[in-house]
Amino acid sequence: MKRVAQFFKVGFENFAGAVKGDFPEYTEAGIREIYGKIRLPERATRGSAGYDFFAPFSFILRPRETIRIPTGIRVRMDEDWVLKLYPRSGLGFKYRLQMDNTVGIIDSDYFNSDNQGHIFIKMTNDTNEGRTVEVAQGMGFAQGIFIEYGITVDDEASGVRNGGLGSTTK
Repeated sequence: MKRVAQFFKVGFENFAGAVKGDFPEYTEAGIREIYGKIRLPERATRGSAGYDFFAPFSFILRPRETIRIPTGIRVRMDEDWVLKLYPRSGLGFKYRLQMDNTVGIIDSDYFNSDNQGHIFIKMTNDTNEGRTVEVAQGMGFAQGIFIEYGITVDDEASGVRNGGLGSTTK
């Protein structure tokens, strides 16, 4: 196995700002408690390809509802690698829990962005059966897989990233 990456927490101020933006019901003390309990992604078994991302706080998604989760996580990885994010298989299978961008792509240069490379996961409960998804704090809800990639022989990309979600085409 190649060891190509390492997970870290983003700084508290970064995380707190993200939580306050989407979840104003949390107090500063509540956010500090959540931040203290953030678990770095990890594999469940030696044979697991995916690193489980754990919910920083509990949430409920009713049918057709969407949520944007600030994970409090960032990742440093080797240049020729990407982290791809997917819903945990069981949640996708049982509830049709889906990533809003189908597959999340975390590039190696995202780590040094102004937002510290903070990974957000936006999901929708796309159930056809009226099922509500309940995710407890600390429960695995997404998984990330590191993939090596190549580039074309005539590639001359020289841009520098500063941000996520479309920042490389601005």
